[in-house]
Amino acid sequence: MKAVSFFKSLPITDPDSLVDITQDRPSPGPRDLLVEMRAISVNPVDAKIRGGSGPRNPADASKLLGWDAAGVVVAVGSEVKLFAPGDQVYYAGSVDRSGSYAEFQLVDERLVGRKPGSIGFAEAAALPLTTITAWELMFDRIKIRPDKSTTGSLLIIGGAGGVGSIATQLARRLTGLTIIATASRPETQAWCREMGAHHVIDHRQPLAKQVKAIMPGGVNHVLALTRTEAYFEEIIEAMAPQGALALIENLAAPLDINKLKPKSISLHWEFMFTRARYQTDDMGEQGRLLNEVARMVDAGQIRSTMRQNLGPINAANLKRAHAIVESGTAIGKVVLAGF
Repeated sequence: MKAVSFFKSLPITDPDSLVDITQDRPSPGPRDLLVEMRAISVNPVDAKIRGGSGPRNPADASKLLGWDAAGVVVAVGSEVKLFAPGDQVYYAGSVDRSGSYAEFQLVDERLVGRKPGSIGFAEAAALPLTTITAWELMFDRIKIRPDKSTTGSLLIIGGAGGVGSIATQLARRLTGLTIIATASRPETQAWCREMGAHHVIDHRQPLAKQVKAIMPGGVNHVLALTRTEAYFEEIIEAMAPQGALALIENLAAPLDINKLKPKSISLHWEFMFTRARYQTDDMGEQGRLLNEVARMVDAGQIRSTMRQNLGPINAANLKRAHAIVESGTAIGKVVLAGF
């Protein structure tokens, strides 16, 4: 099968940073689906691992990058109960297994949802990793109730990115929270409003003053999706007492969490691969939430966050996608489709 891999960590501008290869087509284990890839999207975790950091060993070139996929099931393992060949699916999978930069991929059925029927494979591939991350951040980690009677406020730092884009939509659709997103450019500010943010503020300016002009008592919940170290003091100042702060990025420098104590602010981490890595009893929740999101997409309640489709899945186009992700200026998600 065709695939794209890397053999050592190199800048994305290096011709050998990502290369086209061929590999044997894998065979499914007992609970695996073998999925023929129709579309993928690229996330910061892809670029971090390729660059020598992130949650997996970059020297293991036998495990391909890529943790967002949409495709068609072509074979199933002996114990599979939820899917059959021919089913259209979407998923993020496990960072500890070979990824989606390939014509075929194995994935545990419990991590998989049925693709929304109202959108194409490319639009669907933009959703899984960021949707699971946003859902778990808000509803599992900081315990926001997904109910329109839920009141209070939510600050999303980095609102135009992949996680911020879908978090804004989910919060607007499923809760009664007042949503404040941050973005610094006219086009990113417009995108945040399009996603459903009630207010958009500029993260290049001090956050607390802007937040308190909207919420004088401070915000109850914060999703710190980017550059948490740079915004940490402003975040604390912008928060209401007894609020909840949630992080997703590896920190480049330590945070003094003692500063959270005076306001009794709780701190929460989200890593969407935890359930798959530790084979938790509830790992099937990821498949169930993807099915719920597919229902919402088909009902017109939320939309794909695909912003750019760069064409076929190959090394040249994946280099372009990695460069966009590494620029830190991407809006929504970058997708590739077909081989």
